[in-house]
Amino acid sequence: MYSRFLKRPQDMILATVSLLVLSPVLVTIAGLIKWKLGGPVLFKQKRPGKDGVVFEMVKFRTMTDERDEHGELLPDEARLTPFGNKLRSLSLDELPSLFNIVKGDIAIVGPRPLLVEYLPRYNDEQRRRHVVRPGLTGLAQVNGRNRLSWPNRFALDVKYVDNVTFLNDWKIILQTVGKVVKKDGISSDTAATMEAFMGDER
Repeated sequence: MYSRFLKRPQDMILATVSLLVLSPVLVTIAGLIKWKLGGPVLFKQKRPGKDGVVFEMVKFRTMTDERDEHGELLPDEARLTPFGNKLRSLSLDELPSLFNIVKGDIAIVGPRPLLVEYLPRYNDEQRRRHVVRPGLTGLAQVNGRNRLSWPNRFALDVKYVDNVTFLNDWKIILQTVGKVVKKDGISSDTAATMEAFMGDER
C-alpha cells in the first residue's frame, strides 16, 4: 500500500516544501559557485532510474573543467576544489536533485542512481536495484556510503527493494540527517567519491 500509493505523494510534498524553504540557500550557493567556479552552476548527468529508464540528474557543480594536454578531464581528486569539497561534505551539492524528486525521476529514499555505463555490468541480483525509483538517500548511504565495497552496497540496495515501508523510509531519512551532520562516508578510502564499478566482484 505505502510503496504503490503513498510514497510518491509524500515525496512530492516533502520535496516541494523543501525547495520553497531552502530557496534562499539554493540562490546563495548558486551565486557562490558562479563566483568561485564560473558557469555553469549546475552539473547534469544521465543516470538510470526505475526499470533502467535514463533521466538527467541535476546537482550543484563542485569541480573545475581542468583537462590534461590530450584534452581529457583530470581525475576527480585534481578537479575537486576546497569549496566544492565543502559543498559535498554537507551534501549541499545534492539540493538541486529535489527538482528530480518533484518530476518523479527519483524518490527521497531508494538505491542511489549510478552511472548509465554500469547497466550492462550488473548481474541479475544487482539489477533488481532498478525495480524501484532510485533515491536521494538510501540504505547503503546510512550504512557506509562511499566507503562500502560494491558487493555490500548492492546487497543493501536489494535489501531496501525488498523492504519498502513507511517506517523504513523515515528511519533512513533521520539517519541521513545524522550522517550529513557527521560528514560520514563522503569518500572511499582511495578516491574522492567512489571507485568505478567494473562488474560482478563475487
